[in-house]
Amino acid sequence: MTHSDLICACLMPDHLHLIQVPTKENLIDLIGRWKSYTTTIMKKEFQVRSLWQRGFYDHAVRKEEDLRELVDYTINNPVRAGLVESAKEYPYSWHRWMQS
Repeated sequence: MTHSDLICACLMPDHLHLIQVPTKENLIDLIGRWKSYTTTIMKKEFQVRSLWQRGFYDHAVRKEEDLRELVDYTINNPVRAGLVESAKEYPYSWHRWMQS
């Protein structure tokens, strides 16, 4: 059962960007369950004590054009941070319009 439609993800050294659309539950519950799941794995496998901050920032997107702009902005975050020269070079990001 899919609980969300993942549009984009970009894992940075100290934070994570996700663009997703909840399909089965509200966003707060979805993120809470995901944080709990990933924290349990990280504690078990890597003895990580704390993984996520309490809250998260959300933003409603109303139009497809706005969504594409937000995805472009997110995928280019590693470029702005000086980690790579091109977003295509960054191995820890993905969006649904990428070609295989």
